[in-house]
Amino acid sequence: MTAVPATNRPATGAAGGNAAWLERSRAAVWHPCTQMKLHETLPLVPIARAQGVWLEDFDGHRILDAISSWWVNLFGHGEPRIRAAIADQAGRLEHAMLAGFTHTPAVELAERLAEIAPGRLGHAFYASDGASATEIALKMSYHAWRNAGRPEKRGFVSLAGGYHGETLGALAVTDVALFRDTYEPLLMRHATVPAPDARLAGGGRTPADVAREAAQALDAHLARHHASTAAVIVEPLVQGAAGMVMHDASYLALARAACTRHGVHLIADEIMTGFGRTGTMFACEQAGIAPDFLLLSKGITGGFLPLACVLTTDAVYAAFWDDDVRRGFLHSHSYTGNPLACRAALAVLDIFRDDGTIAVNRERARRHAAIDAPLAAHPRVREFRRTGTIVAFEVDGAGADFARRAFADGIARGILLRPIGRTVYFLPPYATTDDEYAMLVERTIDVVDRA
Repeated sequence: MTAVPATNRPATGAAGGNAAWLERSRAAVWHPCTQMKLHETLPLVPIARAQGVWLEDFDGHRILDAISSWWVNLFGHGEPRIRAAIADQAGRLEHAMLAGFTHTPAVELAERLAEIAPGRLGHAFYASDGASATEIALKMSYHAWRNAGRPEKRGFVSLAGGYHGETLGALAVTDVALFRDTYEPLLMRHATVPAPDARLAGGGRTPADVAREAAQALDAHLARHHASTAAVIVEPLVQGAAGMVMHDASYLALARAACTRHGVHLIADEIMTGFGRTGTMFACEQAGIAPDFLLLSKGITGGFLPLACVLTTDAVYAAFWDDDVRRGFLHSHSYTGNPLACRAALAVLDIFRDDGTIAVNRERARRHAAIDAPLAAHPRVREFRRTGTIVAFEVDGAGADFARRAFADGIARGILLRPIGRTVYFLPPYATTDDEYAMLVERTIDVVDRA
């Protein structure tokens, strides 16, 4: 067996090409979501710089970022307006604690998010990443019920295949075995109900029929367990880590009605689906509903800086308003509401407003649907689907190691794909041109041919 690499501490500022940085990274960095030993045969991809939709390694090779660097980059790498906003803010205030203090970017971002959020959501509570947003919402939901004299409402309900992060609270409402099973003994108990997976349609059943049946299962569960349930958490329209599983918007309306009827909070995890990915600013808009908690992260800063935000209702906020400190929400992060990150998010909102991004994306999606028609018709492609700018499909006959091989084949062809099992998906930056998208489709067909 190959020996475990020892920690290596080269001189600060040492330079080199791909090979040098690969070796240094393997010795020094424990990479996320990774079995590090696999990098003996599947090398890391060292990135030196990026611009637009392109990543570039230290040897000058370019790779089209078809997944927006784990779904965070909205407008392309190095977007000048976001970069300029961060630089301007760095000259004013780089950070100040938000406990007992406040500052302009945190206030203005909270105000503007409340203006565009569905329903009457506001009271922005900031964090640094998606899992933290999930933790905040779970704690906040339970604590609100506790403050209301209902401490028994401590259970949570999530959908089959749901993913909400990998901290312990978030993992407890995640139903992806690869991430969850090892830590099962550490997790709080929760319930899982069927997902409204549109791929189950057929034989006379429509996606709306599947959504209705799944909503009936949720309603039946809440009818039995609402007294002990704090909240239901869903990924609206698209379940990302489940394999870009898409569902009819009617499910959200039915789930909202069930939660209201049974006195249970609804948490909408729009960490991936928010900020235009599904064709509207927030996926919930397509069902005409407002959740009790809206979770935002990933694209909120356009991929520049870590930031997350939880928006909630006046009723939830009021449950904590008291002279007793213990009834307050005593949750914190050192970098909560960091001014640089908030300023980046404000620049993102400016771009949406100034560029008419939602309308532009809808037209772009229409053009891209014509471009990817040969891929959708490929004999090995199954369940080709699209929601907004998100495209996904399964590869028929792909082996158990397909995801690893397809990733490597893609990199060799200058495209970044990161399949989930047999599911290949595109979630590119909004700056992707038609020519770049056509190249992505053409090279993805090559990858599928080799599957």
